Amino acid sequence: MALLEVDNLKKYFPIKKGILSRTVGYVKAVDGVSFSLKRGETLGLVGESGCGKTTVGRSLLRLIEPTEGRINFNGQNLLELDRGEMRKVRASLQIIFQDPFSSLNPRMNVGDIIAEPIRNHLNLPRDEIQNRVVLLMERVGLHTAYMRRYPHEFSGGQRQRIGIARALALNPLAIVCDEPVSALDVSIQAQVINLLAQLQEQMDLSYLFIGHDLSVVEHISDRVAVMYLGRIVETASSEELYANPRHPYSQALLSAVPLPDPDARREKILLPGDVPSPIDPPSGCSFHPRCFARQGICTQEQPLLQDIGGGHQVACHSQ
Repeated sequence: MALLEVDNLKKYFPIKKGILSRTVGYVKAVDGVSFSLKRGETLGLVGESGCGKTTVGRSLLRLIEPTEGRINFNGQNLLELDRGEMRKVRASLQIIFQDPFSSLNPRMNVGDIIAEPIRNHLNLPRDEIQNRVVLLMERVGLHTAYMRRYPHEFSGGQRQRIGIARALALNPLAIVCDEPVSALDVSIQAQVINLLAQLQEQMDLSYLFIGHDLSVVEHISDRVAVMYLGRIVETASSEELYANPRHPYSQALLSAVPLPDPDARREKILLPGDVPSPIDPPSGCSFHPRCFARQGICTQEQPLLQDIGGGHQVACHSQ
């Protein structure tokens, strides 16, 4: 049984105009997303900026309230829980934010930042909380002498380690990693990715790893889901997706990934036009205005995500 199952998740943001703030339309940020996450697994969620990746991640923790759908985590439907019940669940389902500076309280020192979730959720004596903070800092590679320093005194990589320690404070089952390395230098990215992999092995963690750098996502993910305009268009194991992408959008994304060999050549697929507006998405397949393999049916009927063998799922009429 999967630890996390998401079924037909939708998030529509209302567009209001006029003196009476009447709703005149909706931004369909997430429009029917379904996936599952097993215990100890990493699912990468990739796509262009604005495709709805971060909205999916925040909707799982109900930091953004979903419009519709079902989120089953560890046997509970999170959308049926009240505020108090949801607060208890967040001990097991944590998040690491993209910006390691704005996600930390500048008025709190590192020790208090990491200790805050422990104080809020567990009734422990002060000495035990202090010991837990020390262990967490050591686990993420931070010197305990830094405990009384403030976020502005750290580098970007160190700040992200603080965020990771805070996410680990309550021994969660799963963590939503919302582009946790996109704001870091390349060498620091590698250190943080290796740290996340090490922590996963030690603590049997599950990750939903949201990113737009396909090389990073390939390195850490067991499976990868590709999003376009609020929908998942392809899901497969990491090896299968990168070796044999079947959706035209996935093929275009992977054709743009730089190759480490300077003599190697790869034909790039250039997509015409811009990403359509999520306010008024195209009829049928939302990718069809830019697709090089479109057929007549693509303009009329939205393709369903279907298994084409070996757990490889594609939402495309040409498959």
